[in-house]
Amino acid sequence: MSARIIAVANQKGGVGKTTTCVNLAAAFSTMNLPVALIDLDPQGNATTGTGIDPRKLMVSACEVLLGERSFRDSILRPDGLNFDLLPSNGDLTAAEMILLQQDEREYALRRALEPVLEQYAWIFIDCPPSLNMLTLNALAAADSVLIPMQCEYFALEGLTALINTIEQIRSSVNPDLEIEGILRTMYDGRNNLATAVSDQLIENFGDRVYRTLVPRNIRVAEAPSYGLPVLLYDPQSKGALAHLALAGEMLRRYEKKDRAKEPLNRT
Repeated sequence: MSARIIAVANQKGGVGKTTTCVNLAAAFSTMNLPVALIDLDPQGNATTGTGIDPRKLMVSACEVLLGERSFRDSILRPDGLNFDLLPSNGDLTAAEMILLQQDEREYALRRALEPVLEQYAWIFIDCPPSLNMLTLNALAAADSVLIPMQCEYFALEGLTALINTIEQIRSSVNPDLEIEGILRTMYDGRNNLATAVSDQLIENFGDRVYRTLVPRNIRVAEAPSYGLPVLLYDPQSKGALAHLALAGEMLRRYEKKDRAKEPLNRT
């Protein structure tokens, strides 16, 4: 077993990256799969969203990126959750500045993860809402990029810019990087614009768009303030069920890919 590393990224803020990361980690961990969540955003929202106070951290992703601590020695297991967390706080901003002065700086996270790849089935990386050295490290380490986006007016422009960025990463630091899928978040089917943008997404990107829709849901918005994924905060809510459905859809996609790779039996 070697971990599948998925960076959850979008250069536009407020699209549900952290919510997607935290709840996918929770969803896959309910299947008794070993999961790690990496908070690579200096705001530390994924850290807070799993009940950890970023201000009280003794060790964070900062030390791991700078090679001062190993990944294994820096992870936490948040109370009540069944996955590992590499937490973050504002120190990551300083780490980024130091990395800019180093050789092969874009591979810092990849180097840190190499010793633990056999330990996990899934690793999710919550990226900052900008293309900076932290995001570059995530994309250099990842197998694929999951793109959450709202179905609103400027979303398609931002998506085009992100896909161009992914192509640049593929041509430079990570030729194997794929688009995992496009996830429609905070979706309100009563909104004509949301429906129109959703239709346009499917027309342009086809099967790359997940069938699962994450609806606009008050329980999803409330859960981080309690330091919990919505799957634990309100397991029967529409938001929780949507993230479980997304995890199931992702697994089915991988099973389909694996079947396609199997050699045909010859008689």
